[in-house]
Amino acid sequence: MSDTTLVAAALGLIEGLTEFIPVSSTGHLLLSGHFLGFSSPGRSFEVVIQLGAVLALLTVYAARLGQVIIDAPYSRGARRFLATVIVAFLPALFVGVLAHDFIKDVLFETPILVAVMLIIGGIILIFVDRFAPPPRYTDAAYLPMWLTLRIGFFQCLAMIPGTSRSGATIVGALLMGVDKRAAAEFSFFLSMPTMAGAVAYDLYKNRDVLDLSAMSDIAVGFALAFISGIFVVKWLLGFVSRNGYALFGWWRIAIGSLALVFLLVGY
Repeated sequence: MSDTTLVAAALGLIEGLTEFIPVSSTGHLLLSGHFLGFSSPGRSFEVVIQLGAVLALLTVYAARLGQVIIDAPYSRGARRFLATVIVAFLPALFVGVLAHDFIKDVLFETPILVAVMLIIGGIILIFVDRFAPPPRYTDAAYLPMWLTLRIGFFQCLAMIPGTSRSGATIVGALLMGVDKRAAAEFSFFLSMPTMAGAVAYDLYKNRDVLDLSAMSDIAVGFALAFISGIFVVKWLLGFVSRNGYALFGWWRIAIGSLALVFLLVGY
C-alpha cells in the first residue's frame, strides 16, 4: 500500500468520524492535510469523500426518510417536516454561493484560523452544554418553522473552517430550547441537503481542476468515510442523550491548541 493510499485512508476515517459530531470535520481534514503534506487540486479528494459520509447518513435514515416522502402527499406533518429542513437550509445556500470563492481560496488556506476556531468553538460548546436554557422541544420532526430558520442562520457560521457545521447548528438549537438529542438529530437532517448541495457546487466550481487520476485513493477515502460515518451516526444520539456535548468541546480545545503550537513554531 502506497504512502498516498495510507494518507487517503487516514483522511477518510477522519472525515467519517468527525462529520456528524461538533468538532469540525473540515477543520480536522485541513489540519491533517497540512501536517501530512497532502493537498489535491480543487480539494477534489476532500470534497468527494464527503459523499461517503452523506451516503452513511442516508443509509441509516433510509427507512424513515422513505416513509416521510411516501407520506408527504397525504400527511401535513410530513410536509411540514420537509419544509422545516428546506427553510433551515436556505441561509447556507445563499451564503455558500455568494462567498464560495473567498471561503475556499482564503479561509481554507489559513491553518491558524482553523486552529483558533477549533479552540473558540470548543469553549462555546462547553459553556452552552452546561448553561443552555431548559429544553422546550424534544422532537426534531416537530420544531417550529421560525426556529429552524434561525438554526439555518447559525449553520452559516460553519462557513469559517474549524467552526463545525454540526456544532453551529447544535449550539443554535440548544440556545433556542431544543433538547440535546433532538438538536443532534435535526443537525443530521439538515446536513443532508447542505452537504449534498455543497459537494455538488464544489465539484461544479472546480470541474476544470479536479484531479480524478488517483481514483483508487479517492475510493479508499470514500469507503472509510462511509463505514466510520455509519458507526458515528448510530452511536451519537445515545451518547449525547446521556453525556451531553462537553467531551467534544474539550476535544476541540485540545486539538486546536496542539495544532496552534505546531503552526506557531513553524511546523
